[in-house]
This record gives sequence, structure tokens and C-alpha cells, in this order.
Amino acid sequence: MAASGSTGQFRRSHRQSPRDLKSAPPSRRLSGRKIWFVGIGGAGLSGYAVLAKAWGAEVAGWDRHETPYLEYVRAAGIPVTISDEPEPPPAGYETVVSTAYMSRDLVPGHGFKSRAEFLAELVSLQDAIVVSGAHGKTTTTAMIAFVFDRLGRDPSFLIGGEIPQLGGNARAGSGWLVVEGDESDRTIELLRPEIAVVTNVDLDHHSEFASRAEVENLFARWLAEVPHVVRADELEPAALDLAVPGEHNRQNATAALAALELAGVDRDAAAPHLAEFAGASRRLEFRGEAGGVRVLDDYVHHPAEIRATIEALRDGGRVLVLFQPHLYSRTRHLVRELAAALAHADVAAVTEIYRAREEPVEGVSGKQVVDAVTET
Repeated sequence: MAASGSTGQFRRSHRQSPRDLKSAPPSRRLSGRKIWFVGIGGAGLSGYAVLAKAWGAEVAGWDRHETPYLEYVRAAGIPVTISDEPEPPPAGYETVVSTAYMSRDLVPGHGFKSRAEFLAELVSLQDAIVVSGAHGKTTTTAMIAFVFDRLGRDPSFLIGGEIPQLGGNARAGSGWLVVEGDESDRTIELLRPEIAVVTNVDLDHHSEFASRAEVENLFARWLAEVPHVVRADELEPAALDLAVPGEHNRQNATAALAALELAGVDRDAAAPHLAEFAGASRRLEFRGEAGGVRVLDDYVHHPAEIRATIEALRDGGRVLVLFQPHLYSRTRHLVRELAAALAHADVAAVTEIYRAREEPVEGVSGKQVVDAVTET
């Protein structure tokens, strides 16, 4: 079945955290803890810090650069240090480290938690819905949180992107905790939510997985430990009026509806609010118009996402694409698939690769993608 389990209160015998912590008022769940975040400006860790602060912890952190997410961190009253080299944590603080900084050996000292280990702890402290998958997880997570918010259910959420209608990427509330989970480093297995949503399964992280079968096995192991599961690729897209374009967003909304129903939300009450959802930042985000040309910004980086985005925008007009490849490993393995996807645009231009956490790979470049497009 696509959506398993029944609506209502769920059994949580698999929880490792003390029951009294979960039943405690939110502001006391991490009371007495002092937590130092290395990489606090990232899309993920910034939200974890905001939630930890709201749940009673004393929080501070370091990052190398300013980021837009730090606006929300500072607004929560969290002190941030910006410097070229990592600052050691103050005395008595435990340390939580971003995946990006763990991979570059920038963690001072020893004895720290990974991003995923700390997220697993947060998920254990509140009834949670975790959304994962290769494509569409940010939008689907945001849709669920948005409907909860509009229905007055006061959700907590941790989302890997800014959601303008929700005021940021994270919030602490008294209702369900809605989390965007990441399979890229295999650590999603650590999470034990009440409800899991898988948008789709694809080979998207070539530096971590050798085959699609490895990714499928990871999800199978994780879902076997979760009592209620929604598989978006097994659902028939619902007939919904949406503000966000594209068949892929209809699929995202269908998965969001299924998760909300499992959490006790009436489908007819949820659907009108899904129609009001305007999207996440950098997900077909409108940036302006010049000379009759609308400019939109989208974070897509996988061939399947590129094709879906181009199809969503093709309404009789021309589609011009400026594409920056993301990661050397992905570009090396998917150069022909990227080229085939970009070939659906009327005009495509390609920049050099955004390296993110990876070191440059000799011979791998944006020009490879351009050359492959001309051969398509």
C-alpha cells in the first residue's frame, strides 16, 4: 500500500529517548544543555540551532561565512562567530557538526555529534513526519508544514530551504515536527518518526552510492523501522488546484495530503490550503521580468528535476536556461543525462561547476556538459 497505518495516536515503543522528555513542555525538552554548532549558517544546522534554543538549550555557533539563514539564527537570540578558522566551543558545551565541515576535517578537538545524530535526537522528542527522497522533498515538507500552520496546528518544522509564507526554514511549535530528511550520507536510517514520506528514489549522490540498488536498500531498511509510510510514486496524483506549476508539484502535493491524513487532518480541510502554497525559495521562485521575459530561480541539479522544471514552464513560450552544475561527482557520472535534459530547453547556457563540499576533479567541467548537449 502507498500509505500505511491508520489515523490517530500512534504507539511509540521504539523510542530510545525518555518518555518524560517527549511529554515535557517544548521549552524544557533540552533544558540544561549547552550546544555549540559548527557550520551554524547552513540550511540544515541553522534550523536545528533555532529549534534547540526554543526547546531550552543554551546555543551558540560558528561558521566561516555569512549566510541568509543566519538572519533567523540571530533573530532567535543565538550568538554567532564568523571567522576563517573554526572556533573551539566554550567550556561545557557539547558540539554538533555540519556534514560539510566534518568532511574537511575542520572540527577542533574530539567528542562531537554529527548533524544526523543530533537530528535523530530532535525527532525523538516530538511526534514527527520525515520527508525524504531524491527530488521534491523540500517542497513536500513545506507543503505539510504550511497546511498544519494554516489549520492552526502550530507545527515545528526543519526544512532545507527558506519558506517565505512560513517566515523561514525552521520553527518550534507545539504540534507535529515536520522534517526534511537527507539520504545523501546514509544517515536517514537514524531517524525514527511516526510517519515517513518518500517522494521518489533515484541515484543522486554518486560519491556516496555505487548504484541505485544501494539507495533502494537504504530506504527499505529505514522504512522497515517506521510505523506509517507514504510512497509518493505509488500514489495517483490528486486533482488539485495549485499555485505552484508542474506535474511534479501535483505529485508532491498528493504525498503531502497522504501524510496529513495519517496525522489526523481531514483531506477536505487540507486541500484548500495546499492551493494557497506559493513555494519555497529557489524552487521556481519568480525574480523579476524584463522585456517581457520572466526570470525564475530554481535549485534543480539532477536531470530528472531539470526535465520536470522545463516541462512545467513550457506554456507556449520559449524556455531559456542558465544552468550551474552541482558537484563534480554528479557531473562526471551524469554528463550525458544532464545534456539530454538541457536539450529540452530552447536555449541552454552552462557555467562552471559549483563544488560545494567536493574538491575539483581534473577533466570534469561545465564545458563537458555543453559539448554533450551539442552531440545530443
